Amino acid sequence: MKKIQNIEYDDFIERYGITKHIINELIKKDIVKVELVQVNRYINQYAKNNDRIKLNEEQLNAYNRIVYDLNKSESYLIHGITGSGKTEIYMEVIEKMLEIGKNSIVLVPEISLTPQTICRFSERFGEKIAVLHSHLSVGEKYDEWCRISNGDAQIIIGARSAIFAPIENLGVIIIDEEHDASYKSGMSPKYDTRDIALKRAKDMKAKVIFGSATPSVETYKNATEGKYILIEVLKRAKNAKLPDVQIVDMRQELENGNKTFLSERLYYGIKQTLEEKKQVLLFINRRGYSGFVSCRKCGYTVKCDECDISMTYHLNTKLMHCHYCGRTKKHPVLCPECDSKYIKSFGIGTQKVENHIQQYFPNARIGRMDADTTKNKGSHERIFNNFKNGKLDILIGTQMITKGIDVENVTLVGILAADLSLNMPDFKAAERTFQLQTQVSGRAGRGHSKGHVILQTYDPEHYSIQCSKTHDYKKFYNQEIKLRQAFGYPPFSAIILILFSGINEKDIIKITDSVIMKLRIYSEYEWLGPNPSPISKINKKYRYQILVKTDLNKLDELRLILTENILKEKNKFNKKGVYVSIDINPNVII
Repeated sequence: MKKIQNIEYDDFIERYGITKHIINELIKKDIVKVELVQVNRYINQYAKNNDRIKLNEEQLNAYNRIVYDLNKSESYLIHGITGSGKTEIYMEVIEKMLEIGKNSIVLVPEISLTPQTICRFSERFGEKIAVLHSHLSVGEKYDEWCRISNGDAQIIIGARSAIFAPIENLGVIIIDEEHDASYKSGMSPKYDTRDIALKRAKDMKAKVIFGSATPSVETYKNATEGKYILIEVLKRAKNAKLPDVQIVDMRQELENGNKTFLSERLYYGIKQTLEEKKQVLLFINRRGYSGFVSCRKCGYTVKCDECDISMTYHLNTKLMHCHYCGRTKKHPVLCPECDSKYIKSFGIGTQKVENHIQQYFPNARIGRMDADTTKNKGSHERIFNNFKNGKLDILIGTQMITKGIDVENVTLVGILAADLSLNMPDFKAAERTFQLQTQVSGRAGRGHSKGHVILQTYDPEHYSIQCSKTHDYKKFYNQEIKLRQAFGYPPFSAIILILFSGINEKDIIKITDSVIMKLRIYSEYEWLGPNPSPISKINKKYRYQILVKTDLNKLDELRLILTENILKEKNKFNKKGVYVSIDINPNVII
C-alpha cells in the first residue's frame, strides 16, 4: 500500500475524490491520521541578502548620535534630503537594537505602496520581520499578530495601526516620512500615530526616530526648540546629485496659444527622455475633493478675505464658500485682477492625462497608478514592478508615486499642476504643496544619470514653488512659520472640528444651532459655524460642522467644555438620528 505523507485535508479530498465520511472511517481504523498544524499564511517573498552598504560620513554621524546612549529614551528628527539614505541609517540602528536584545517598530505611510521598503528590510533581516498592513487578508494579519505576540518577530513593519502591535522589550520606533497625512487617523477613534509613538516609547524607555526630507512644520518646530534632537543629512547617497527643477509659467503658455495641460517644454522633455531609453514620472495631485476657481491668464485665485484660504465653488448654491468661516461670494464672471474671461474651476484627472499622453506618444508604454487602478490586492506591486523592470516607459500617478518609487532609470519628473494642492481650502496647502513637489522631484536622478524636473504652475512666484525649485526646506519653513503665527494657525494654536451628520437636515440644523448657543458663552474661544461641511452630503447623510480655534494652553479646558456640552449629549443626538464626532487638528476639514 502506497504511503502518503503531509497532505492538506482539502487537497486529500480533491485529489482522491472521497468524502469526509470516508476520511472519518479511515481515521477510526487508524489508516489516516489528522494533525492540526499552524501555517503562516503571509509568505515573505524576498530572499535574504547579506550584502551591506557602507554608511557615508553623514549617515555614520547620524547613526552614532542615535546609538550613543542606548539606555536613554530620546526622540530624533532625521532631516535627510530625498535619496540621502535614511533607510540605511534605520537598518543599522535596528541591527544595534537586535545586538542588545531589543525589538523595533518601523512605520511607513501606506505600506502597500512601498514594496521596496519591505524588500530592503526583508533582505537584511529575513524572518525576524512581521508585516502589518491593510492589504493582508484577515488570516494573514492574525498569523503575523501571533508571531509578534509569541516573540517570533523582532521587527514590525507596518502602517499607522502597527504602532499598537503587541511587541515587548521595545528599543526603537521609527516613523519614516513622518510628514505624511496618513499617520493621523480620520476615523474613530481618532489619533495621531506620532503622539502614540512618543507615549509608548516613554512608557517602554525606547527611542523614537522621525525621518523626512520635508518634515511637518510641527515636528521641525519641536526639533528647533530642542524637544527632539535634530540630525541633518544633506547629501545624497552614492554621490548622486539632486535634480534640476525648471518652473513653467502656464499663464505664458496660454498667452502663446497653448490651451492644453502639457507645456511645450514638458512635451519635448518627455520626447527626449524616451529617445534616450530613460523613464518618465508624471504627477497630478488629486487629493482635493472639489475644484478651486482660478484665472488662467494672471493666476488669481478666489480666496476668503478673512481666512486667506481658497474658496470652493458649490454647484448646489452657485456660490463660492469658505470652509473655515462660512462666508460666501458669487462666482466672478471676469477676473477681478485682470478682467480676463478665463476664470473658472480648475481640475484635471489622471485618466484624462493618460489618454492625451498616449495620443502624443503612441509608441510609449504607459501605466497609471491611482485609486482606480490599485483597487485589487497586489496591484500596487504589479504596477511598480512593471515600471521598475522597464516594462513601462511612462508612469502617471497621484501622490501614490511620491512614495517608494526608487528606480534608477527615472530621469524626468513632470509635475502637471502644482496649483491643485496649492489652492486647496486648507491652511496647510502651501506645506502640502512643497512636500508633494519635493518628494516627487526626489524620484528623479537616483541613479548615475542626472535627473530633471519640470514643474507647471499658474503661480510661479509662490514661495512654496520657489523653495521647491531649490530644494530649500529651511527657507520654506521660515516663511511658513511666520504666516502660521500671524494667522494663529497650528502649531501656535489648536483647531477642533465638531462634525454633525444625519439623514434629516432640519434636525441637524436644529441641534447644531442649540449647541452653538451653549458654546458661545465661552467667549474666550473663537467659534466658527455651524456651516455645511465642504462635502455637505455623503451617502445620503447631511453634514454640518462647528470649528473652534484655541490657544494650546487652553486645550485641556476646552476638552472639558466639549465633553460637558457635546459628548455627554451624544445619546440624545443619536436618538434623533444625528451623529457627532470631534477631531483635534484634523488633516483636512471635509
